Amino acid sequence: MAGPLTGLRVIEIGALGPVPHAMMLLADLGADVVRVARPAATGDERFGDIQDGTLRGRRQFRTDLKTREGRQAVFDLVATADVLVEGFRPGVAERLGIGPQDCHAVNERLIYGRMTGWGQTGPLAQRAGHDINYLSLTGSLHAIGRADQPPAVPLNLIGDFGGGSMFLVTGILAALHARTTTGCGDVLDVAMVDGVAVLEQPLLSMRESRTWSDDRGVNLIDGGAPFYDTYACADGRFVAVGALEPSFFAHLVAGLGLDSASLPAQYDADGWPALRARLTEAFSVRTRDEWADHFADLDACVTPVLDFAEAAHHPHFTARGTFDPAASTTRAAPAPRFASHGTLPVPAAVVDVELESVLSDWRQSA
Repeated sequence: MAGPLTGLRVIEIGALGPVPHAMMLLADLGADVVRVARPAATGDERFGDIQDGTLRGRRQFRTDLKTREGRQAVFDLVATADVLVEGFRPGVAERLGIGPQDCHAVNERLIYGRMTGWGQTGPLAQRAGHDINYLSLTGSLHAIGRADQPPAVPLNLIGDFGGGSMFLVTGILAALHARTTTGCGDVLDVAMVDGVAVLEQPLLSMRESRTWSDDRGVNLIDGGAPFYDTYACADGRFVAVGALEPSFFAHLVAGLGLDSASLPAQYDADGWPALRARLTEAFSVRTRDEWADHFADLDACVTPVLDFAEAAHHPHFTARGTFDPAASTTRAAPAPRFASHGTLPVPAAVVDVELESVLSDWRQSA
């Protein structure tokens, strides 16, 4: 079934992290994404011997961008493309001869997306970095972890994909919308540090209103509050508790068989250590799955902490088709969902093709 982005032609210059993830999102929604890969099997599209699932839903051809033939191949695609995305350090695309000015000389309507960690400008623009570095300088890393522990190393969901690929997709769609009135393309400077800063805004606002402390692990939603945390169960596995509102907290207390009158008040921070001790003791007497069954029909915001394999088979996700049941490995289904387009299928793996086959398709549909 055709997705809402059917007809959108996108060039992906092979990269890692947020670029292929963002291009996966566009391809999932129907865009025709063509990946320009390196000329040999250099490992850029594989994690060990496991095919990178973020490369799904698109064709790719291989060429050497350092050659005249490679540059011309990009320009041939640019002539009828809507979007080009690259993830080089600033200046590399220009040195290769495929920078924004080069491409706009071929197609002034092109949206040219540039994805980096630090951005195209600034003192760190030419520095190497990874997700953990972008979080460390924007303040996020300092805020993640226990009060008596070093900052916890999070998964790279925040910088690479939250601050990176999601803002890249947002920028592309915004630029495409603007093009409907201006008729002109644009150049996007998408920096993970900028995106992370925007993601932080709710916390920054709480900090300004003095409802958030810079001390780690003492706040409402950073593990400081005992009613928003994880607890070990009798089998060594964990449950997650998010009983922020008083009504949910009341269901939590009742579900654990505790006497609310004997507990500190929910939002009395001085009583949080004692409350945590009571919750810890209560959860320790049953297994994770026993607690999951016990709280299944209670609005206490208590859920089991599942691993990736368990999550793929959870009844809620099975009912929604959140993960592809036909895949031999765990594959997330396209999101979001559109009433006008039905359930979008999980695209097939990346396919190697010849450039001419892509050009023929694009010229015919131009």
